[in-house]
Amino acid sequence: MKRFESLLSYVAAAALFAMMVLTFADVLGRKFLGNSLVGAVELTELCMLVMIFLALPLASLAGEHIVFDLLDRVMPPRLLTLQQSLANLLTGLVFGAAAWLVWRRSVRTFEMGDITARLEIPLGPFHRMVAAMLLLTALVHLVLAAREAMRATSGQPAVPAAGASTGSGS
Repeated sequence: MKRFESLLSYVAAAALFAMMVLTFADVLGRKFLGNSLVGAVELTELCMLVMIFLALPLASLAGEHIVFDLLDRVMPPRLLTLQQSLANLLTGLVFGAAAWLVWRRSVRTFEMGDITARLEIPLGPFHRMVAAMLLLTALVHLVLAAREAMRATSGQPAVPAAGASTGSGS
């Protein structure tokens, strides 16, 4: 599992680096050569798509999403565990529905042969990657929900998400 997480991290980081290089080269070309790079905007958009959606399941695994924890200090531990389980379950269902919608869109994209305007890069594979990452994120949240539900039934207290504050004034 760690290898897969590392692979997602490296590809997302490479996409971010590519965006930086493209933007730098595009600005240099415009300022000093009087010409932008052809397709730089398209490539930047596609790199951003890759970076965001590859990082999404990683953020879920690490618990790095925004957390509203105002009531966590006053909630009984068992209720907090159930609340976290329910939140992950609902989040998993929402991401699963989004994955299904994007997958349907990808089918239409492949059928229509959609491509980018300047570089004519096919968009279907990118839509499929987005659907796959949304599905992976949904599965991550469903696993987290199951873990919290097992923790609640065993009477163990909730464990704050890795990136969540522990209610110490944040």
